Amino acid sequence: MSDDHGNGYDQARWTDGDRYVPLLSEKNSREVAVETPLPDDLTRDSLELPDVSEPELARHYTRLSQMNYGIESGPFPLGSCTMKYNPSFTEDIAAAADGAVHPDRDGETVQGTLELYAQLQEYLADIGGMDAVTLQPPAGAAGEFTGVLVAQAYHEHNGDNKSEIVIPDSAHGTNFASAAMAGFDVVELPSGEDGRVDLDALEAALSDDTALLMLTNPNTLGLFERDIVEIAEMVHDVGGLLYYDGANLNALLGRARPGDMGFDIMHYNVHKTFATPHGGGGPGAGPVGVSEDLERFLPTPHVRATEDGYERYEPENSIGKVHGFHGNWLVLAKTAAYISRLGDEGLVDASAKAVLNANYLAEQLDYEVPFGPFHHEFVASATQDAADVAKRMLDYGVHPPTTKWPEIVDEALMTEPTEGENKRALDQLAAAFNAVADEDEETLESAPERTAARRIDQVSAARDPQLSWQTLDEE
Repeated sequence: MSDDHGNGYDQARWTDGDRYVPLLSEKNSREVAVETPLPDDLTRDSLELPDVSEPELARHYTRLSQMNYGIESGPFPLGSCTMKYNPSFTEDIAAAADGAVHPDRDGETVQGTLELYAQLQEYLADIGGMDAVTLQPPAGAAGEFTGVLVAQAYHEHNGDNKSEIVIPDSAHGTNFASAAMAGFDVVELPSGEDGRVDLDALEAALSDDTALLMLTNPNTLGLFERDIVEIAEMVHDVGGLLYYDGANLNALLGRARPGDMGFDIMHYNVHKTFATPHGGGGPGAGPVGVSEDLERFLPTPHVRATEDGYERYEPENSIGKVHGFHGNWLVLAKTAAYISRLGDEGLVDASAKAVLNANYLAEQLDYEVPFGPFHHEFVASATQDAADVAKRMLDYGVHPPTTKWPEIVDEALMTEPTEGENKRALDQLAAAFNAVADEDEETLESAPERTAARRIDQVSAARDPQLSWQTLDEE
């Protein structure tokens, strides 16, 4: 970003006159004969493959990367999503030859793999204050669903026909979806004036039908639920369980544990908290931790230590499988490596810097920032359209925050700088925010101007995706 807060920023573009990025095969291709023992009705006689030199190939993908924006390009403060930098050493571990283990091998031949699983289960249980952890769910939302199924199995085992799950209005949308998918009725809990759980509203929402309260702490406004012990007691008094959405665990590492607060179930977003890759459709991982009374309901297979090593087993009242084999092995290996590298002191330091960075950045902005003090994230309120602010920030060489959510803040700019950014990067972010705050409506509505792609029709892109350049070219 330049000295005038980014007005010199330009994203890479194609300069050969094409109106779209050409495929490699469109640059140059050749037909290659196919010889295969497969049946004729399952094969083609030939394939058209790119015929390019190594420099052309390298330049093609380098230019594509320059047209995009990622965490290695600059600050990426998407609130709630926790777009942390992924250290390259974990990728080296995932790429190691010893990691290429077929998941269906006999347990006696993969003792090292099972040992890593058992160790990671212990790491996560200790971090969350849980008694047992399953590594099977392939994402945070899948972890939520798994946790809800465990709670459902627990209540059914005890003969309790509970039909409702209470969820705050500021919760992640996947909470509502997970509860509904498991067949529960959702009771929405309005936030109090301070942005936290309103105890009177909670008392009104709870009943003998309450199976679960799903709660994020700190919540999506970056606020710690100061009444969490009382909240847990209220839920447990009606026979319900307390579920911890681990999306914001990054703020608590080494400082507070959900299990100690009274939570019975939690999921861990390893892509948010432990720096495994985030987004792009996977693979991901969303381990689930439970208290001792719920361990018997965890998915199968589970891993445990024996006198002779490690084994897979099926918990007594298991809900069954929620994913193939043990989950996404190499993502979990990265998680274990990250935790091992940081250790206890490193995890404590990470949460300290995440909290410090959020509060420092919030103080630098020329926007209203309601509530506070914050933990790892905060939500500012724009005087302009938040979506326009986000588009314009791209012109200043930084990624915008999450916008329009949570809805309890007008024109929300949900911002999480993470522990990975230093003061220079935070000042760069603040300069971009504040420069946009001073601009006129016409400028904002026409932004972005310096990116490889301008504004797209986001609704049409989601509902009617064009999945190939050829399809786009035919229109």
